[in-house]
Amino acid sequence: MSTTTASRATAAPPSATPRTALDWRIRFGVLALIWGFSFLLIKVGTEGFAPFQVTLGRLLFGAAVVVVAMVVKRQRLPRGARTWGHLAVAALFLNALPFSLFAFAEETIPSTLAGICNATSPLWGMALSMVALSEDRPTRRRVAGLGIGFLGVLTVLGVWQGFHGLDVAGTAMALLASLSYPIGWIYVRRTLANTGESNVSMIGAQLLLATAQLALVTPLFTSWPTHFPVVPLLAIAALGALGTGVAFLIQYGLVAEVGPTTAQMVTYFVPVIATAAGVAVLGESLSWSTPIGAAIVLAGAALTQPRRRS
Repeated sequence: MSTTTASRATAAPPSATPRTALDWRIRFGVLALIWGFSFLLIKVGTEGFAPFQVTLGRLLFGAAVVVVAMVVKRQRLPRGARTWGHLAVAALFLNALPFSLFAFAEETIPSTLAGICNATSPLWGMALSMVALSEDRPTRRRVAGLGIGFLGVLTVLGVWQGFHGLDVAGTAMALLASLSYPIGWIYVRRTLANTGESNVSMIGAQLLLATAQLALVTPLFTSWPTHFPVVPLLAIAALGALGTGVAFLIQYGLVAEVGPTTAQMVTYFVPVIATAAGVAVLGESLSWSTPIGAAIVLAGAALTQPRRRS
């Protein structure tokens, strides 16, 4: 759903885990569907609750799923104040901030556009890594991919029409959300690459910290809901339990089994599913420039990824 599959969920690098009974291709498809439908669920959630409330609910349900997984696997939370301090920053940039920005964005833009904006994360990631990571050297192929990708963004936004009919603030928040992920990923690579902790325990700690961050912020900007509409509430529960908790656990199983290069290919299916879901379920309109621009974005993002070493 962003940058690299590994960077989205947590601060820890993948570790070897035993293969599960369910074929990895099936889990790959399930993950793509879950993340693709997440933008629809955000949209439905914001119809009944304030954006910060949607994000807080998402994190609560997501953290609950991962904590249960930790109990089942008999894993403890990480130790050390330094690790928790770095995890707090990771939680902000990989969870609390982008989740909130997407919720605010979808108050004014379609879920289809939010899903496509999310696909720009690999482009932001490549641009930032060239500056922040000395070992990540640019190549002509990757620079070309960066240019092609942002050309696709301009196509989606309809630059030749002067962005007519586009909510600039909402779109900007969605793009900032996609930018937040690679910022968090680069921070993680610099600070938490070799903690020795398991992925599940790091995910759990990160989601708990992100939940605490939203629990502090939400009361300052929203009041307690006077009613709890069923459909938006169910959407938030599914967004958290499936789109955050279960999806992150599936993701790391894939990374451990088939490697990050194969696992990150899920990124290219998410905007397609998000667009199809928004049009089919929510009845959102779709101009010709949206799917064409999205295809250009995905092509550029694919070119920015490092070649697989043989």
